[in-house]
Amino acid sequence: MNVHGDALEADRALKARHRVMWALGDYPAVAAEVIPDLGAILVEACGVRRGDRVLDVAAGSGNAAIPAALAGAGVVAADLTPELLEAGRVLADRRGARVEWRQADAEALPFGDGEFDTVMSCVGAMFAPRHQAAAGELIRVCRPGGTIGLVNWTPEGFIGQMFATMRPFAPPPPPGAQPPPLWGDEDHVRGLLGDAVTDVVARKRTITVDRFAGPDAFRDYFKANYGPTVAVYRALAGDPDRVAALDRELADLAGRHLHGGEKAAMEWEYLLLTARRRG
Repeated sequence: MNVHGDALEADRALKARHRVMWALGDYPAVAAEVIPDLGAILVEACGVRRGDRVLDVAAGSGNAAIPAALAGAGVVAADLTPELLEAGRVLADRRGARVEWRQADAEALPFGDGEFDTVMSCVGAMFAPRHQAAAGELIRVCRPGGTIGLVNWTPEGFIGQMFATMRPFAPPPPPGAQPPPLWGDEDHVRGLLGDAVTDVVARKRTITVDRFAGPDAFRDYFKANYGPTVAVYRALAGDPDRVAALDRELADLAGRHLHGGEKAAMEWEYLLLTARRRG
């Protein structure tokens, strides 16, 4: 096999691992139970209107796609993982939202240039391993003058710190893959989008998460339901000492962020960024 063929095969294998990872656990439950309002926040920030053509990239089970459809937009929800798309179909039908669900790689979207009025991603495209490739696709499929909108976990926020906590326990990333929370750094995203966009508006916000009674409850929930966390624990399955160490570190992290009395809560920071594609 030539060098180009080797690279294609490696990319296929990497994307296959990503599909498997996000099918682990129950990400639709995480989206619905832990961060239910995050997609609607992004839809509002993008100014989605009735009749707009909207693409939700790495849409998962439709946390942003469904609110956009309920606002009257024509929505395509694209994701790498078929199991998440199927869960999204069920949720959309339940809520009376019309969404087109398409399996697609955020780094190679199967859509035409300038096909959408709004291209958005809610804590989704940030997990594509090659950031510049994903950013280039977000730009390409957005029409000139259209809106690109992103919600991404920040490196210094709770989820960014969770990934930093898990990193020493996880298998090494493949060559060229970049850490997902970099998408929560404004300078990094501005660099990815470059001069292809104008009117960039970026602000850090927090979402209150009060789903967990204590540190152990958080750890056990994510250990069972959040694909990246499930995958790290699976990689450690033969090493009970490392499993116990990660158990302690995730609980300690949650303990540092939980506040309040009987109704404990955490504030999870994210970067909300909108931009207009240069005409």
